Amino acid sequence: MTDERPIPEAYTEAVRRSETCGFARLLDLKVTAIEAGRVRVAMPTAGRENAHGTTHGGAIFAVADHAFGIAANLDGIDQIAISAYIQYFSVPAEGTLEAVAWKVSETERTSLYAVEVYSGERRVATFEGVGFKTGVYPKPG
Repeated sequence: MTDERPIPEAYTEAVRRSETCGFARLLDLKVTAIEAGRVRVAMPTAGRENAHGTTHGGAIFAVADHAFGIAANLDGIDQIAISAYIQYFSVPAEGTLEAVAWKVSETERTSLYAVEVYSGERRVATFEGVGFKTGVYPKPG
């Protein structure tokens, strides 16, 4: 499913900030596309195995959370996660995982994002993240 595309210039700073953090570098998390309100992030599965020899659930969560974080911060309003939920469906094949994140809804203070994680064409997990907009305060009455 991974198909790398140029990142629109309006989002290069958000992508740079996310990809240069230590955790993203540690797991080799890469933004592969931002288009039509969707952020795509890829991560290799090699070296991210659990004791059963399959991709660790924490690694699957990490790629989903990273895609969520980038999507939530594209508009230039800093957001942090206040809640996240993941549901696993199947064991990923070896190779690369890809997470696709998009905004579902938002209020003045919070936002809701959905993320699907794929191994090739197979969906292996869904993730839901709630973001809190830091530094955004209600307008005086």
